[in-house]
Amino acid sequence: DLRDNDYLIQGNKQKAEESGLLYLFTCILVEEYIKSLTANPELVDRLALSNDDKNEITSSKVLFPEHLPLSRIQAGIKSGSFVQGTFRASRDNYLEATVFIQGEGEDGTEILIQGLQNLNRAVHQDVVAVQLLPRNQWVAPSSVVLQDEGAAKDDNVEEEEEEKAVNITARKATGKVVGIIKRNWRPFCGMLNVSQIKESTRHLFTPADRRIPRIRIETRQASTLAGQRIMVSIDGWPKDSRYPNGHFVRSLGGAGEKDTEQEVLLLEHDVPHQAFSQAVLNFLPKMPWAITPEDMVRREDLRHLTVCSVDPPGCTDIDDALHCRELENGNLEVGVHIADVSHFIRPGNALDKEAANRGTTVYLCGKRIDMVPELLSSNLCSLRSNVERLAFSCIWEMNHEAEILKTRFTKSVINSKASLTYAEAQMRIDDTNKNDDITKSLRGLNKLAKILKRQRIEKGALTLSSLEVRFHMDSETHDPIDLQTKELMETNSMVEEFMLLANISVAQKIYDEFQECALLRKHPAPPPSNYDILLKAAKSKDVAIYTDTAKALADSLDVAKVDGFPYFNTLLRILATRCMMQAVYFCSGMDNDFHHYGLASPIYTHFTSPIRRYADIIVHRLLAVAIGADSTYPDLMDKHKQSALCNNLNYRHKMAQYAQRASVAFHTQLFFKSRGILNEEGFVLFVRKNAIIVLIPKFGLEGTVFFDSKDKVAPSIVFDEEGPTLTIQQHTFRIFDKVKVTISLDASNIQHQKIRMALTDPVIPGVSVPVPDAEPQAKKPKLDR
Repeated sequence: DLRDNDYLIQGNKQKAEESGLLYLFTCILVEEYIKSLTANPELVDRLALSNDDKNEITSSKVLFPEHLPLSRIQAGIKSGSFVQGTFRASRDNYLEATVFIQGEGEDGTEILIQGLQNLNRAVHQDVVAVQLLPRNQWVAPSSVVLQDEGAAKDDNVEEEEEEKAVNITARKATGKVVGIIKRNWRPFCGMLNVSQIKESTRHLFTPADRRIPRIRIETRQASTLAGQRIMVSIDGWPKDSRYPNGHFVRSLGGAGEKDTEQEVLLLEHDVPHQAFSQAVLNFLPKMPWAITPEDMVRREDLRHLTVCSVDPPGCTDIDDALHCRELENGNLEVGVHIADVSHFIRPGNALDKEAANRGTTVYLCGKRIDMVPELLSSNLCSLRSNVERLAFSCIWEMNHEAEILKTRFTKSVINSKASLTYAEAQMRIDDTNKNDDITKSLRGLNKLAKILKRQRIEKGALTLSSLEVRFHMDSETHDPIDLQTKELMETNSMVEEFMLLANISVAQKIYDEFQECALLRKHPAPPPSNYDILLKAAKSKDVAIYTDTAKALADSLDVAKVDGFPYFNTLLRILATRCMMQAVYFCSGMDNDFHHYGLASPIYTHFTSPIRRYADIIVHRLLAVAIGADSTYPDLMDKHKQSALCNNLNYRHKMAQYAQRASVAFHTQLFFKSRGILNEEGFVLFVRKNAIIVLIPKFGLEGTVFFDSKDKVAPSIVFDEEGPTLTIQQHTFRIFDKVKVTISLDASNIQHQKIRMALTDPVIPGVSVPVPDAEPQAKKPKLDR
């Protein structure tokens, strides 16, 4: 912001004038200087709004309650009349939010906030003070999907819209925001809503993130910025303004262009994606690189073993490799060999700090944002075939029933004999004519993996489901030309079983050695209320699901079947996945609940992917110290610093997941853009008050079929939350009902293009649409209104 210090300077300038100093020195405010640069008038747009400016563009009507001063907020929190928490706006309903009150560990409670006045100018991720409302004013979360897409209206907002969002059943603790403790504003990406008033310089900006309110800005470049993705910062939110005020920061490029949209996606999810600095690159090993005698100190030579890697096609950052061979005593030796990234990244240097900040590699469609520079990720640390590589090995001696007899860990040197895809490894295992060392190793691994998986499931590990899609890209345009759900093979499960086993073995070892500072990973058990939708869905098909323990859930999912509906069990597992909590990293000395619910394991960590996860690098360092293969350093043994690191890793991991989903959504839109309207079969996954959410298994795609809109009279709709069911003109929709829908890309809103679904079967008069026999004419794009 070009005027951040002007308010301080203003007072100093006045004092200087009074003392006569301005006759000796020239003093000018940033605002005055910028406005004098007639050759660059666009710089004026980048001035933050002063208090005077803000007053000029607000109405005289007070729309929101006054925020309490910090002194009263602190006193209220101390006395218990207020609570402090993080404001989380709803994506689906702009009149609703929750405030998360941090509890012990990852636990906490949520207070529901509904209505503009109760939201009281809080913005997503602000830290706010909340006052609970009397119990008779508590409400339930809304079942309505409600977006703020009205025209750029004035600030005299009527409140009747809010009544649509109120549900009188299943009430939750409800409150109102009384003050802001800490703003969490950042520059937001989005698009300009150009005012329809001729020559107006006041316009509304619509953020890409629907949880952020629209922002009013002053700009003289509206005609230039129309159709562009831009960044805008918030300057303030007066109580007499419907929207916050802000200013233009910079343009990102044309909306809809792949490079622009990818930049928006990375910025909005706070993914560090700048090129690695020279300071970071200075710590990379000099090329050509080779293993030296010094590297072999405290390291075992395993280059003679028949080691191979099994990965998705096109993988260049190969973290892990495996081997299996029969010992002279008749037992089996199984090894998991992981890239020794910690050998190249030493604690505390610029390369280490950059990797710690990034936290994880982010995989977008057709692009990878590396955690570490490419020289390491795709070359020196990648366990490619027929080259010598440094590794960290976890080696077990097992009997043929997959019982572990001995475990040892060692730094090593390996030479992988093959880099296989899952399909190639599967073909080797299935080809009875093949009997070479690599194939025999794979068959041994596969046999043991099946036993390990059965043992895990018997202990209560969950086998859930989620539909992941793979895009086939045009080699020249890099546009998606095909879209299909990923097919899992036995070899996928084979690799997974040994990665899980290695992670569990390492977790136990580092905890035994360092009980106060081991970096572990836990998966909390979901609260019982999380399972409500799963239980209702199962009950609607007369199927019983038990959720008292993970094993009870796993066992009941295994026998959940409906005659004539083979896909039912998969749908139930997809829904069960949505009930789960997020797995998180934590420091052992700062928590006492280590259990991993989904894996039914008392202890777990991440050891097997150090090229793409910083948590694994820390675990490698801990394990190296535990076996005497490396020296320690103070931060590694500081549980408070480890805990702070875990917080960043959890944040980066979550943002990476969201960015990956957004990338899939964008490429899905590109895929459907050139295909007109398709007619596909799907299943109802959720029932809402005014819509159904439909899953299309063929594409791994979810979409919403709305039954009301602002431009037509809504049909007779009855929503039963207990079912949940939605009855429209005597037809009732339930979870898992089979439907047919048309799928098309709705590009009428440039910024929020979306996959549009419309019902074709069952046929409901006034709601269903006929199956199209021709592609629709493209509509002229328009911005949010």
